[in-house]
Amino acid sequence: MISPPVFFIASGLALLAACVIALGLGSVALPVSQVVTILFQPIIQPDLTEHSIEHSIIWLIRMPRILVAALVGASLAMAGAQMQGLLQNPLASPDIIGTSSGAALGAVLALVTGLASVSILYLPAFAFVGAFIALFTVYSLATWQGETPMATLLLAGIAVNAFIGALTSFLITLVWQDYEIATQIIFWLLGSLESRTWTHVGLIVPCTVIGITVALFYSRDLDLLLTGRETAQSLGVEVERVKRIILMGAALLTASAVAVSGMIGFIGLVVPHIVRLLIGPQHRYLLPASALTGALLMVCLDSIARSILAPQELRIGILTALLGAPFFLFLLLRQRRRLG
Repeated sequence: MISPPVFFIASGLALLAACVIALGLGSVALPVSQVVTILFQPIIQPDLTEHSIEHSIIWLIRMPRILVAALVGASLAMAGAQMQGLLQNPLASPDIIGTSSGAALGAVLALVTGLASVSILYLPAFAFVGAFIALFTVYSLATWQGETPMATLLLAGIAVNAFIGALTSFLITLVWQDYEIATQIIFWLLGSLESRTWTHVGLIVPCTVIGITVALFYSRDLDLLLTGRETAQSLGVEVERVKRIILMGAALLTASAVAVSGMIGFIGLVVPHIVRLLIGPQHRYLLPASALTGALLMVCLDSIARSILAPQELRIGILTALLGAPFFLFLLLRQRRRLG
């Protein structure tokens, strides 16, 4: 086990270093010293009005992309930690409640109708709406007489995910002959941070801040839920109310991430489990540590995605699947051995 303060300091420094290195990577390679100089230029030379091409590359192209990568990683990892705690299952992930597939359906609908080409805001807006409609459907199906059994929620999520997946496939078949729209849909479903701008940063920041704040505020309640419903109620936890709030917070984090990056899997599954093994299961430490680690992992994977096949770019969803699928099988086999 690693002491949480040590973990936070180490992961924070690693994230900072990864961001600085990532700012220098790309078709125009920049040394770390030049990146640091450009980053501190507004402080060193506040009156400077004419900027170099390198300054524009860092501040207008690479910086928003790296910030979106960090925020997406933090959001998915924290949502995953919440869902694993709520369902008391290390194999749970944030898309289990239908938010990812709902967001995907909304985004595909925006692309199919052509609204995504009208404004950059339509696609994330449709993704948000789709995510929360899916969550509302899953929660409504799983709730009976004011109670929401987690097993029923899980089964409802599987059913709704399958149904939404069918609708998404149907929409894709309608436009399959339109090469441009079909390509946009496939690329978005594979997940990518290409061409992210400060507008995307502005879209995800409020949702991430709200989602993380809610998660941290209810971290103690999440710990108490692990002891069982009766015990948690005896200690003053309003179980059903807390469940709803945690589900909404996890859905907000997942929806905001999917809305700006497309479908990126396994971050919410892999990161919380690794962090739990390193620092323990207490959610007041696990949640922020998962956010830091998720941000670090996404920044690193995005740097690999845009460098490994340069000048082409590998879709980041492919990388996360290559990393996450073997780890998922490892968790599955490990749990089977433990039960056996």
